Amino acid sequence: MLVPSSNTVLEPYTSAMFAPFGEAASVHFNRFRVVEISDSNASRGQFELETILEAAERLAEARPHCIAWCGTAASWLGLEKDRTLCRAITDRTGVPATSAMLAYEAYFSHFEIRRLAFVTPYLEEVQAIIIANFEAQGYQITAERHLKDRGNFSYGCYSPERVASLIREVAPSRPEAIAVICTNFRGAAVAAALEKDLGIPVLDSVALTAAHAMRVAGLNPALVLNWGRVFKDVAAMNLD
Repeated sequence: MLVPSSNTVLEPYTSAMFAPFGEAASVHFNRFRVVEISDSNASRGQFELETILEAAERLAEARPHCIAWCGTAASWLGLEKDRTLCRAITDRTGVPATSAMLAYEAYFSHFEIRRLAFVTPYLEEVQAIIIANFEAQGYQITAERHLKDRGNFSYGCYSPERVASLIREVAPSRPEAIAVICTNFRGAAVAAALEKDLGIPVLDSVALTAAHAMRVAGLNPALVLNWGRVFKDVAAMNLD
C-alpha cells in the first residue's frame, strides 16, 4: 500500500482487514509526503508521478503481488492520473497495480451504479471538483456532505460516530451507494452497521482499496467480515 505520509487511519484498518488470512498473506506500507488537500499548486504537486514511483519501487523490493495507491487524489485530479500511475508502477516494477479510485470505478461499473451520495472531509473547492468530475462521467450525485477541512492529518481525528452522522444525513436522498471518499477517514469502522440500518452500500475508500488489492493479489476478500459488504461484493466481481 502506498500511503499519504500524514495518514493515521489506513494502516491499522487495513492490517485488521488482512488479519483473517493469517500467515497466508501480509500487507506492507510505504509513505510519501502529503500534508494538505486543496486545489492549490502546492497540494497538486504532492502527487507528482516520480515521487510516487520512488515509493512504489521501495515496496516492490518486498516482492508483493499487488501495489495499491491507497489515496483518493484522482477524485479531484482526474481518473486518468491513476490510470497513468498504475501503468507506470507496473512498467517500472513488474507488479500489478491498482488504486482507490480505480477500485471505485470497477465497483460502480460492475454493479451498474449511477446514483451516488458522497461523504468527505474535504474543502468546498475540492468537493465541487469531485462532484463535477463524477457528473461529467454520467453519475447523478443525490446528496453530499463535507467538513471543509484542509487536512490531511486532521481527517483521521474525526470519530467514527462523526463520519456515521454524515452518512446518515445523505441516506434519505436514496442513492444506490454512499461513497466515503478519503483514506484517512473512519468510514470503514461504521460501514457494516450502517448498511444494516440503511439498506444502502457504504463504500469506504480504505475498505474498497483493501478488497480490490486482495483480489488482484489472488486472495478471497469474502473472508473479511465486519467491515462492510464491499468485501463480499468485490469477491464476486470479474476484474478482467
